[in-house]
Amino acid sequence: MNPSKEYRKAELRMIPLDRIEVLNPRERNSRVFDQIVGNIQSIGLKKPIIVTPRPGSHGEHYLLICGEGRFKAFKTLGQQEIPAMVMQVDDESAFIMSLTENIARRKFSPLELMAGIGQLREQGYDRQTIAKKTGLSAEYVKDILYLLQHGEERLLMAVGSGRIPLNAAMAIAGAGDDKAVQEALQEAYESGQLRGNHLIQARRVNERRRVQGKAAVGPGTGSAPRKPIEGVTTSSLVRNYQREVERQKQMVRKAEVAQHSLLFIAGGLRQLLGDENFVNLLRAEGLGTLPQYLADRVWKKGKGV
Repeated sequence: MNPSKEYRKAELRMIPLDRIEVLNPRERNSRVFDQIVGNIQSIGLKKPIIVTPRPGSHGEHYLLICGEGRFKAFKTLGQQEIPAMVMQVDDESAFIMSLTENIARRKFSPLELMAGIGQLREQGYDRQTIAKKTGLSAEYVKDILYLLQHGEERLLMAVGSGRIPLNAAMAIAGAGDDKAVQEALQEAYESGQLRGNHLIQARRVNERRRVQGKAAVGPGTGSAPRKPIEGVTTSSLVRNYQREVERQKQMVRKAEVAQHSLLFIAGGLRQLLGDENFVNLLRAEGLGTLPQYLADRVWKKGKGV
């Protein structure tokens, strides 16, 4: 639906307040509401509300599409009627217009937006359709639906307040039902100890520790007995991640040393194999071939001596 086309069909009327039903109610900041009441009281209503008519057993009534704050302010001021733009739209379109109007024109609380997306999902819309109707990205809608379906209100509130981005919330939610790990990951992110990909890596380190035991990912080797994982805290999570990072750095350093040694050996062999007498001696001793991986480094194409 294109709301601009509907506005051209709208008719301005004075509507009794007691015949208006709020379609998509929401909580409002009391300070902001007091400002609305004060503005209307001092300078009047600058913009009419938007409603759509419905038949009823006691006469026509109206569903409020946009302007809940203005509607409630008129009630608070003791008014009996309010100027309204009356549109002819079906229930589905009215709900969508109400939701998208709120999304477009104000900084709403995260749970209000999540609830709106959840309502659309309950009505049978897929994430692509919800994204199209609300102007949100399909990826954003998909992630929000995941957090909603898994009851992650704490993470949703953190996203809405700007403490963590949605992608970080998804990484934290990946810890599953282990709320202690989730809380430790969230605190680590908010404190700046783990950011970006480090957050995901720290979660994976913890998952391996839980499944395999400390000995499987710790700095030691051998068959040390596995110990149960103690309660996860932010400090233990960061500490274990840092240990794993250091272990991987040591592996890289060892690999680099081995690589340098192999290059040194290959260079030395290349010089020795340029000596015909040395080559004849190797053949006489039955050592006329090299391992393939070594031969590939001595010559561009591996071959016998």
